[in-house]
Amino acid sequence: MIYLEDLINTNINPNSIETHRITAIIDSALCVGAGGSSGSLADKPIVRNSEGNLLIPASQVKGRLRHECEKIVRGLGWVISESPNAGRMVIRRSEAPEDFQRDEYKVPGYEDTYHCLISQIFGDPILPSRVIFDDLICTEEPENLPEVLRPGVTINRRRKIAEEKKLYFLETSPANAKLHFTGEIHIQPSLTPERPDFAKALIWSGLRHIHALGGSKSAGLGWLTWDLPDIQVDETVWNFLLKGKKREAN
Repeated sequence: MIYLEDLINTNINPNSIETHRITAIIDSALCVGAGGSSGSLADKPIVRNSEGNLLIPASQVKGRLRHECEKIVRGLGWVISESPNAGRMVIRRSEAPEDFQRDEYKVPGYEDTYHCLISQIFGDPILPSRVIFDDLICTEEPENLPEVLRPGVTINRRRKIAEEKKLYFLETSPANAKLHFTGEIHIQPSLTPERPDFAKALIWSGLRHIHALGGSKSAGLGWLTWDLPDIQVDETVWNFLLKGKKREAN
């Protein structure tokens, strides 16, 4: 359980929170649906903020980034909690499998549980997230972006033909407009300051593995490139991450 008073920690120096501005440059058209039609002919209108700017929700960026970081860490030989299953994301020490019984999975203040490297960055049901994401907001003025409707049809997967009377319309951003979506990532201090801080290394690696966001990616929508600030990663961080392989060898 997360307690509000624990999140407002007066012992944390605000200057110790690292803030990095990131930009997603959309190479094709983007389709991030708002879930309901309002003032549009589209069955799935694109999501906007209160000022009418196109945006990519922070929750989508964080969720996709967590998935990519899980793949990277698992590839390095570390054991990862089974997200998004809340019951399997928290590993009780009294019931922990042998692979989780490692000092690297211990977090001060949580003496009864183990937390994988991903949970130590993105959080789990009892461990608060270290990283806070802003929505990525399109920098282009809304009045300069016309409404674009893209038709589609529902496919019957079993019969491999189009369903009758299943035509729909998606609202997308203009195609090939190289729109810039910009936001910030806020990284709080490590919960384990005695160990190398691997958060930035994994986050930047994970972002570079994300090549598309939003819906209809298989149809060519949402493909993007990233404009990321340069970061310095100490060699001790890479050496720490490589320790997962050593465990496998044992």
